[in-house]
Amino acid sequence: MPTYKAPARDARFIINEVLRIEQYADLPGFDAATPDLVETVLDEAGKFAAEVWAPLNLPGDQEGCTRHPDGSVTAPTGFKDAYQQYVEAGWGTLGMPAEFGGQGLPHVLGFAVEEFLCAANQSLAMYPGLTSGAVSALLTKGSAEQQALYLPKMVSGEWTGTMNLTEPQCGTDLGLIRTRAVPQMDGSYAITGTKIFISAGEHDLSENIIHLVLAKTPDAPDSTKGISLFVVPKILVNPDGSLGARNAVSCGSIEHKMGIHGNATCVMNYDGATGYMVGEENKGLAAMFIMMNAARLGVGIQGVAQADVAYQNGVSYAAERRQGRALTGPAEPGEKADPLFVHPDVRRMLMDAKAFTEGARALALWCGLLVDLSHLAATEEERQQADDLLGLLTPVIKGYGTDKGYDVATAMQQIWGGHGYIAENGMEQFVRDARIAMIYEGANGVQAMDLVGRKLPAHMGRAIQTFFAVVDRECADARGDNRLADVAAKVEKANGELKAATMWFMQNGMANPNNAGAGAHHYMHIMGIVSLGLMWLRMARTAAVALDAGGGDAAYYQAKLTTARFFAERYAPDAGALRRKIEGGAEAVMALPLEAFATA
Repeated sequence: MPTYKAPARDARFIINEVLRIEQYADLPGFDAATPDLVETVLDEAGKFAAEVWAPLNLPGDQEGCTRHPDGSVTAPTGFKDAYQQYVEAGWGTLGMPAEFGGQGLPHVLGFAVEEFLCAANQSLAMYPGLTSGAVSALLTKGSAEQQALYLPKMVSGEWTGTMNLTEPQCGTDLGLIRTRAVPQMDGSYAITGTKIFISAGEHDLSENIIHLVLAKTPDAPDSTKGISLFVVPKILVNPDGSLGARNAVSCGSIEHKMGIHGNATCVMNYDGATGYMVGEENKGLAAMFIMMNAARLGVGIQGVAQADVAYQNGVSYAAERRQGRALTGPAEPGEKADPLFVHPDVRRMLMDAKAFTEGARALALWCGLLVDLSHLAATEEERQQADDLLGLLTPVIKGYGTDKGYDVATAMQQIWGGHGYIAENGMEQFVRDARIAMIYEGANGVQAMDLVGRKLPAHMGRAIQTFFAVVDRECADARGDNRLADVAAKVEKANGELKAATMWFMQNGMANPNNAGAGAHHYMHIMGIVSLGLMWLRMARTAAVALDAGGGDAAYYQAKLTTARFFAERYAPDAGALRRKIEGGAEAVMALPLEAFATA
């Protein structure tokens, strides 16, 4: 049976010491986020995740969800009770607005708790995770009446939410959707169509499910410019907030999936269901992107979470399993064999995992802070800079974060050898669950194209220039410390590779768009390396200051310095190879005709 312990100490280090959120105490919500409160929330959330949710992960995967003849769905045994404990404890309300019943605490703290819950039980965490995205969309685009009617119970967790985009004939290309919304005399719409791959589409955890559905009105343009967004409750809500009649929306089937078996991924049928337009007609895609961007950050956190829980179990197995002898001679002569931990190749995989997981956690939490600052910072310039960086980094966290998160999960399974392939040990579940994060909320190739095609040229490259300046400044500040100088030099060189790749796209991408398309994946990975390098520089500087101060936890801080060095030596050099791949262009990628790919 796999185990999990929430990395509360590491999250506390990032939030309180690296990001130093106390400096924002004059901003709304931050005034309450004292170091003591942060420590209490992280410790208690960690205990809840480890003791209540994690034990249900493996059995929930084995049991899966059940669709009944009447179309209702029940989640695995124990999920409903665990979700109710989550609701009663108020974990879902941390970063939610106080006006609708939330606690109004900074998103950076909520992101840390989200990681714990995803690592403990990704399938279960997806139910409230999707609700958070739906809340974000309604907060931004919903009318005052819609917000008052739906948000209080969605914020509390009494009701959950979903996003309904994909249809059998279309995924990313949403201009192809066929779901129709016909106006009714009372101002509502009759929604008819079929949506697929709808996570948490039907279940028994909450008393109502608020679906956000993309559809086209009768005279809308037959393209993405004709998409509108609708709120379609599973059970209609009366004006006083009480539940009314069952709406004409049902689960036609549950998808049979590779992983996340504990989450009900549904085919949803809308048979003239009553819906209400959110925002303006034909402007639904912009509204849905608010939810999707929130979801993309959440999926990036899933990548970190699955990497971390797999890493924890990889470390424990490497410490306990005995196999062979250390290359330098027996490490434990009194035993017949040494632990796996002594072997350099095993250590390589563990250090790769540690460097990625801790670096990506820091990046995710920094982005949580950027979410807050993009709304709350004191000046327009600060808000704009935070928003620019957040937009630039969102596809990196989602794409690079889940690519590498999956790599870590498979490497930790490799450490377990044959036992990692056996279901009862749980390692293969981490691999299966991590795999979906590379696909949903926009496959990672789409994330790479969003980064290169939209985010780089936006506002004449303002965001990427800001990012370059942040990294350059961090490298310059670290050069004076001998403990950090080599790390800074290697991160600076990787940033130089990113600058060169950016310039190459400027010179070659517009003339031949395929050049940008062929290199986008590699560019996203260079930016992931530089982003984590930035985080490791910040963590290493913080650790060095703490060591100089002579406080406790010296081993923890020294490990940060060592891991930063490992990252600089083993991750940063890959940026150069990736840049050279980009400069290979698209000619060989696009040259062969379809017939040449045939194997028979």
